[in-house]
Amino acid sequence: MRAVTLPAEYVAPAPVEELSVRSADGIRLHVEVHGQPGAPTVVLAHGWTCSTAFWAPVIRQLADHYRVVAYDQRGHGHSEIPPSRARYSTRALAEDLSAVLARTVPVGERAVLAGHSMGGMTIMAAGGRPEIADRTAAAVLVSTGPGELVAELAVLPEAVRSPRLRRFLHRQLLRSRLPLGPVSPASRVALKYATMGPGSSAGQVEATARIVHACPTVVRANWAGVLDRLDVHAGLARLAAPTAVVVGTADRLTPPVHAHRIVAELADAQGLLLLPGVGHMAPLERPVEVAAEIHRMAAAYLPAASVPMSIPAPAAASASERNAVA
Repeated sequence: MRAVTLPAEYVAPAPVEELSVRSADGIRLHVEVHGQPGAPTVVLAHGWTCSTAFWAPVIRQLADHYRVVAYDQRGHGHSEIPPSRARYSTRALAEDLSAVLARTVPVGERAVLAGHSMGGMTIMAAGGRPEIADRTAAAVLVSTGPGELVAELAVLPEAVRSPRLRRFLHRQLLRSRLPLGPVSPASRVALKYATMGPGSSAGQVEATARIVHACPTVVRANWAGVLDRLDVHAGLARLAAPTAVVVGTADRLTPPVHAHRIVAELADAQGLLLLPGVGHMAPLERPVEVAAEIHRMAAAYLPAASVPMSIPAPAAASASERNAVA
């Protein structure tokens, strides 16, 4: 099997601090703190089958100017695997985020929250919780959706035309309990097709594959059951913080239709950034643009974060591709 070298920017950086946080039901969560102590805080929540390592290139972009908190969702990375299926729910996601914020954001201070995929669903599920709202200055939702995930999946080819058949087959793919096994050339090809844009590099695909394949099968399957019946529209409607939305135009798992729905339902929408040709793994595929959007929100809503940050603004992040929302 031909080895693929992982580019340095996708290697998880060493945190300046590691914490063990207990959620409301006692599940232990692994939390990492990167960057500058005392600087404005950004909290990162990863998606389904990922871990804190997913945020590596974004953390590297932000760490010189921010205190960056990243945590492993329950069952993922170094966090504890729930002992029963009942411990997997959107309520648990919201309670986990609450526990992390309580430990890492002091009373009276606020942070910018950024969530990718299930991490974005976490932020939406937590909408309206006062203990979270009090610690949230702004939010960035990346490659995510509030519901109807199976109905909108675009993994199957268009040749499968029957909506009922598409939903059935997509549900079987989503909830599969087959182990992924070691990373292989075939799994890289399949993962790139399903989760990334056609222009993603071999290094980006390798980073994604290593992270996703490391997720335990039982965790992947149990969270898939939650995503299958996901509905966080109510929490989204109660999300009061200024919120920006990011999505790749080639996202097959949470296509742009979800981003448009989120913007329409937000109380304080701060723009929709479309990344042409980018798939579901936008923070890995385009970390510069994602970090720049997080910085944009931090500079606007955290006064202490107004120091200029030297992140270039490539064409994909230009104003012409960000749909302004009044």
